[in-house]
Amino acid sequence: MDLNDLRGIQTLIIMAMFFGIIWWAYSSHRKKANEEAAHLPFDDDEVEKRTVEQEKTEKKR
Repeated sequence: MDLNDLRGIQTLIIMAMFFGIIWWAYSSHRKKANEEAAHLPFDDDEVEKRTVEQEKTEKKR
């Protein structure tokens, strides 16, 4: 067994890990977490609106 055999084995192990991560990320049990993550940029807008409304009500007092 020489260095090239070890490199080939390493390539196969890394490729298997890559496909494992892809399978895990797109599996059906991750759907809810992926949908929540997809809506994170839009959640900031809702927080900003609530903050602006809260500041307006505090100024009125």
